[in-house]
Amino acid sequence: MKDKIDEVKELLGSEEMSSVLRVQSTAMKSITDFMHDEGFVQLMPVMVSPVTDPLCHSVYDARIDYAGQELTLTKSMILHKQVTVSSPFLPKIYVVSPNVRLEKEELRDSGRHLIEFSQVDIEMREASKEEFMGVMEKLLCKIVGEVKAKRGKELKALGRELKVPKRPFKRFESSEARKEFGSDFEKHLSETMSEPFWITDHLREFYDREDHRVKDYYHNYDLVYPEGFGEALSGGERDWEYEVLARKLEERKQKQESFRSYMEMAKRGYLVPSAGGGIGVERLVRFLCGVDDIRKVSPFAKCPGETFVF
Repeated sequence: MKDKIDEVKELLGSEEMSSVLRVQSTAMKSITDFMHDEGFVQLMPVMVSPVTDPLCHSVYDARIDYAGQELTLTKSMILHKQVTVSSPFLPKIYVVSPNVRLEKEELRDSGRHLIEFSQVDIEMREASKEEFMGVMEKLLCKIVGEVKAKRGKELKALGRELKVPKRPFKRFESSEARKEFGSDFEKHLSETMSEPFWITDHLREFYDREDHRVKDYYHNYDLVYPEGFGEALSGGERDWEYEVLARKLEERKQKQESFRSYMEMAKRGYLVPSAGGGIGVERLVRFLCGVDDIRKVSPFAKCPGETFVF
């Protein structure tokens, strides 16, 4: 009977894993080239911090005590990105960031959740939702085009046919999609659409900008893969004014103390308007390769609730 050590050895020794990792390498080079060509500055990742993304769903806590202070493993670099683009000299940044989200066991067999993953996190100072979404559409088209052109052998071995998406991508407002397709509208749309698409206007984290002219409308967005591959990118325009952020934390029953340094930046008027989002690397590779389970995109994939050997 195979144990987990044998499973890792078998996965590493397979043609499928070799093909997947070669596709991943081409995709990451495509992202890096695009970011540099578009004038983005690369930031190195923050892996532990006193503050991190609160997320809009529950995960197990990942905190450590160090030198008399409590630090948390990074769930995403959203707060650090927003602080960074407050510099007038760094209007566009990106970072390939390792994220740790200790997801609950019920997501073990989702095929797309990991407790650690890499994310290409992007932020643009004083950008609108429209501007950011346009840049991301260009990026995804470039990635797919280059993988299709340069990794034909690997895609054939994986039984995958890729087509470069047509721009602009179709959009759905979450409220309208919910009315038409029910509460699981994102899953339904992902399974029925043949091209990537956007879902906009979610009630989400306290930093996502709400429209003060329209009640309960948010300037945020998810990019979703077709063919049932699910969410590709999550992001939005950001609120930056202290009074607004403080009110929204209170509404969500979250404590300002958990975001003390970030909120102090806001109180002093240091934050600025921005827009951004994060692309999960493993989910991107899963889509590009057309594999059914995210476990197949890394020999060291860690799915919720499993026992790990590496």
